Amino acid sequence: MSEKTSQERVKFWHAQELGQLELLHATYVTHTFARHIHSGFAIGVIEQGAEKFYYRGAEHVAPAGHVVVINPGEVHTGQAATEKGWTYRMLYPEIALVQRAMAEVTGQPTDIPDFPQPVIRDDDMVEHIRHLHLTLENPATTPLEREAQFVSTLVRLISRHAEPALKLPPAGGERQVVRRVRDYLEAHYAENVLLEQLAAIANLSPFHFLRAFRAETGLPPHAYLNQVRIERAKVLLAQGWPPAQVAAETGFADQSHLTKRFKGIVGVAPGQYWLYRKNVQDKSA
Repeated sequence: MSEKTSQERVKFWHAQELGQLELLHATYVTHTFARHIHSGFAIGVIEQGAEKFYYRGAEHVAPAGHVVVINPGEVHTGQAATEKGWTYRMLYPEIALVQRAMAEVTGQPTDIPDFPQPVIRDDDMVEHIRHLHLTLENPATTPLEREAQFVSTLVRLISRHAEPALKLPPAGGERQVVRRVRDYLEAHYAENVLLEQLAAIANLSPFHFLRAFRAETGLPPHAYLNQVRIERAKVLLAQGWPPAQVAAETGFADQSHLTKRFKGIVGVAPGQYWLYRKNVQDKSA
């Protein structure tokens, strides 16, 4: 699926044999990614121009010829660092996929790699990731070839640039008050939720609740709710729901509001995402 404007080019697709691995090849000039998180990793290479982004409390610039790696659950942004924008190839593997590669390195199937540097200069790694991306884009390649190249590329990246293991918080390890609110938002994402409601669930004043929630999640409640809504919208679009109906189902005022938030996090408009998924389903029917 491709989306084109006068300056920007976006192609978004999935590698079905790799657990619906999401892939993106894009040129962005004016587009800005809102503060958001990924449930899995974001791994890619900058082909042209430069991207700047906020991550782990600092602003980073990734110029052409560099690898970019964002760990799961980390708040980040994205925008052009030059007037001409940037072109990049990105993969978004879920944690379980990366764990398979990590097990080849450590022998521990439960280990999750931590990449301490979000911008990496490694010419050899750039070529391997770019070649993997092109392989996953080429329909003439076999599933076996794709899977083998994915694992070998991830093993190489982990061996060179990852710390032994990413320490994710254990289940229930975050503040229980924040966990209760997150559960509520994930169950009531389509509703018009008020700050007073969430503060009452947490049994905190609105001010103290906002501080606690942001400290735990890295996002204010409204941004976290948008993230939940977008993830649900992706599921519905993949099931064939038209964007206007998805907007109503997920709590957005209308389709234009869904489009703005969706593109700010996913990088493509929901209509294009829907068309891509529809084309995939039609071909497999």
